[in-house]
Amino acid sequence: MISLDSQLFYKTLLQVLHTRNVPEPIAKTVVESLVTTSLRGVDSHGLNLYPHYDNELKLNRLNINPNIQINETGLSTAVLDADNTFGHYAGDLAVYKAIDLASNTGVGVVSVKNSTHFGAANYFTDKIARNNMIGFAFTNTEALVNAFGSKEAFLGTNPFCFSAPMLDEEPFCLDMATSTVAWNKIKNYRRQNLELEKGWALDENGVETQNPHDANSLTAIGGYKGFGLGMVIEILCSGLASGALSKDIPPLYDLSIEDKRNISHFFIAIDVSKFIPIDLFKMYMSNLATRVRSLEPNDNSTEVLIPSDKEKQQYAIRLANGIPMDDVKFDEFLSISKDFQHTTL
Repeated sequence: MISLDSQLFYKTLLQVLHTRNVPEPIAKTVVESLVTTSLRGVDSHGLNLYPHYDNELKLNRLNINPNIQINETGLSTAVLDADNTFGHYAGDLAVYKAIDLASNTGVGVVSVKNSTHFGAANYFTDKIARNNMIGFAFTNTEALVNAFGSKEAFLGTNPFCFSAPMLDEEPFCLDMATSTVAWNKIKNYRRQNLELEKGWALDENGVETQNPHDANSLTAIGGYKGFGLGMVIEILCSGLASGALSKDIPPLYDLSIEDKRNISHFFIAIDVSKFIPIDLFKMYMSNLATRVRSLEPNDNSTEVLIPSDKEKQQYAIRLANGIPMDDVKFDEFLSISKDFQHTTL
């Protein structure tokens, strides 16, 4: 295991994307998303993903010169056609469009079609919260979650993400897959030959397994409730974008020049000031957080946390001590560019 200097890695990865002829605005968005996500401790959606994206670039699966169209369909609504570019960039454009719409009408809702994997949903809702708004971000993904009662996967991990501004600290955020874990976490465990926790994954016969190499699909969080929530997110994403169902989206790691993924996203921005003065809302959030954090811990816990507390703690630790990465994954980066060898602490 090595530790990476986040600033040096940011600069090096940006340079690599430039050598791949990725335009500056797209490259900066992708790198910012990956680095900040790893700093938050969400390794499944952070830097570990880049070697795969690099392969997609080589195979022209990602469109680096997209003709992005944003069509305003109402006072508070818009549809963005990503033209198969990086989902991080398409999502970033959609978020700022939602913020712009919400600043005028109170609510901004943007649907995104013909997109690709967009990384961590928190990256988008955090930007909305930093504009003193409440943010939601959703996406569908390839089918990895078994339908309740079925041996077959039908839905993606279809995350639910919500952020809200807070007083004197980073935004509150709940960012969770509607599967028990993310598929990239299974891949991380597989690469390190670590046993999976009970209830995470199923084999090809729909039987629970703790062997990461036998994992074929994921369980829904909370059983039928999680699968139902995943269906709601599927409807908001693919339904309103006339996009592909999760079941019909080509796998992330099944590389083919011909197979565009046609992933759909859905973003909502709500202007808090249209309901309550923003300072009053932030005080409410601070009081809410303080009351929860001050509750007496149970016997199995040393402190009571609210969503995103662990990520905030990890951010401070990793900013100071570096982003950890296993040697096998780092070797993948070295095969992309020897310049990465200068990014370790």
